[in-house]
Amino acid sequence: MKIAIKNLEGQDQGEYEVKFPVIEDGRGTQAVHDVVVAHRAARRSGTASTKNVGEVAGTNKKPWRQKGTGRARAGSFQSPLWVGGGVVFGPKPRDFGKKVSKKTKQLALRKALSERLKAGDVVLVDDFKLETAKTKDFVGVISKLDLKGSTLVVSAGADRNLSLASRNVPNVALATSDSLNTYDILRPAKLLFTRTAFEKIESRLAKDS
Repeated sequence: MKIAIKNLEGQDQGEYEVKFPVIEDGRGTQAVHDVVVAHRAARRSGTASTKNVGEVAGTNKKPWRQKGTGRARAGSFQSPLWVGGGVVFGPKPRDFGKKVSKKTKQLALRKALSERLKAGDVVLVDDFKLETAKTKDFVGVISKLDLKGSTLVVSAGADRNLSLASRNVPNVALATSDSLNTYDILRPAKLLFTRTAFEKIESRLAKDS
């Protein structure tokens, strides 16, 4: 598969031959599902907590005597039946994380990127270097590349000017080739890669060929 290479003015600079095997069939669909579910589960804080009968502050004294009052018998102020009492089977802090194998993550990443390539959602630029950290310059490049909707810009490494210039632009996110994951690939409408970043992703995916 070939994709066009553009410069920051939006002009074609030739074509790039994708080096990793693009998945053409339904293979990897389940892997994508498993990885996305695991990613979203890992983002849950799991800090919800309630007190049971043994943890609620109170005394062991009976609220009233067992018989003779005309009221139902009661043995504890901490009873779950009472306001301010303990909670039965309430939530406790927990880890919602799910384990996914490296092979599954690798397959999911290749499947997700393959689908975005086939859909024409990947834009490749030779380089994305900004002389200044001005938001106006960044927005100008995005406009010339005709990137509409949410966009993920993937660079080979951290770039201070790029980070500062894009941080106030809505619907734009940054990622590096090392941190890119399946969930990142699926979310935006368009993916903008620098050539070096795309080559690094290819080297990651080469292990799953």
